[in-house]
Amino acid sequence: MLNCKEFFDLLHENKIDFFSGVPDSLLKFFNSYILDNVDQNQHIITANEGNAIALASGYYLATRKIGLVYMQNSGLGNAINPLVSLSDKEVYGIPVLLLIGWRGEPNEKDEPQHQKQGKITLELLETLDIPYEILTKDIEDTKIKLLSAIKYMNKFNAPFALVVKKGTFEKYEQINESQQNYELSREKAINLIIDNLDEQDVVVSTTGMISRELFESRTQKNQKHETDFLTVGSMGHASQIALGIAISNPKKQVFCLDGDGSVIMHMGSLGIIGSKQLKNFKHIILNNESHDSVGGQPTVGNIINFVSLAKSCKYKNSFKVLTEIELNKKMLKLKSDDGPILLEIMVNRGNRKDLGRPTKTPKENMNLFMNFLSK
Repeated sequence: MLNCKEFFDLLHENKIDFFSGVPDSLLKFFNSYILDNVDQNQHIITANEGNAIALASGYYLATRKIGLVYMQNSGLGNAINPLVSLSDKEVYGIPVLLLIGWRGEPNEKDEPQHQKQGKITLELLETLDIPYEILTKDIEDTKIKLLSAIKYMNKFNAPFALVVKKGTFEKYEQINESQQNYELSREKAINLIIDNLDEQDVVVSTTGMISRELFESRTQKNQKHETDFLTVGSMGHASQIALGIAISNPKKQVFCLDGDGSVIMHMGSLGIIGSKQLKNFKHIILNNESHDSVGGQPTVGNIINFVSLAKSCKYKNSFKVLTEIELNKKMLKLKSDDGPILLEIMVNRGNRKDLGRPTKTPKENMNLFMNFLSK
């Protein structure tokens, strides 16, 4: 496998020492190495992939040096606008080295939300007129491909992509990982939330571990899954899905189970939610200050005051809890008080090693959910 240090040193030898992006599970070992070995002003985990392109572009404008932007291939959607209207050689012509995790690679088993993106990843890069190389596990081959990328970027002042398959990077254990000591795990918090809901309450859950733990919690409690919409992809958009449902179903309480990374990715959504003043919209953020589903890399969820932010966006009320007792009390208020209302729950990152995945396909989940809403 490709050694993280050797790859990092190769980048440095070629004067690439600025990093930005959104973490990906296929890149998590390299992401961890960067976290341990790069100054915080030279490595910034951004809110979304488009921000990362803009950040690297600003760095280039100030230094004339190429930055590296990492992302999962699903993040190309967020990155397209600045790639074609900012860095493209027909506009400003700003070189950026893209490091893209190839989830859903054809003929490789992966989750349903990655399959279509995996099929079109290379075609999308070609449509964007971004040349690419697929990294192998051989450092000498990687060196040749990196030099080719740098030669292209310097000649044409345009982006170049390095595509990373599953299992490319050698395992690396992060050293400087921040410690947490909250009372609640995310799974425990989800169990408590469910225990406080009625049979007619609607739940929309964000992508990653939250949807997986919600599905498993329902299964363990012998409850039906028809009241839940599991947003297995579309990071950052669960709250707007929930808003669309709440607008159309004013007699049902709609609970959005969100994560800190998801909210941060498209934080302007809070203002839209606040502007609609829907009494039945209940927003819950499970904040573990990390991108837990892709490796536990930190978010800025530790410095954002979501409670104050929600109030400034015209939510009727907002609360923050750290304990089981507080959570149960505030869930009663969430159910009894008019929305939009927000509850932030501080939880530890991490999950059970034997945590399962939804056994229903996205379409099966959707059909059950739509039938429930129509009752």
